[in-house]
Amino acid sequence: MTSITFALFRIVFGLVWVLHGLQKYGVFGGNPVEVGSLMGIAGLIEIVLGTLITVGLFTRPAAFLASGQMAVAYFTSHLPRSIHPLQNGGEPALLFCFAFLFIAAYGAGILSLDTRRG
Repeated sequence: MTSITFALFRIVFGLVWVLHGLQKYGVFGGNPVEVGSLMGIAGLIEIVLGTLITVGLFTRPAAFLASGQMAVAYFTSHLPRSIHPLQNGGEPALLFCFAFLFIAAYGAGILSLDTRRG
């Protein structure tokens, strides 16, 4: 994978995850949830970690935690509905989980604050 391609991959997945978190607060047509609820806390985590991943700051730990949150979301919310991801609505959680796991393993790459700070 080329450096610029990976940078775009990291930035796009991080930014979309921020948007996913913002949607929990009614932004972009989402249904607002209480900040202190489980979904509200998940939204805060998505906004903070997604921002860190997008700008490439503390990328490995942020992506690892983000991957873990998506794994927990899949196993607690989606899997009980059905084993098949297309039937239980869990395909975004699975895709985010493995994308963030890849980013955690690969690191920030170019176009990141981690690279700038050495």
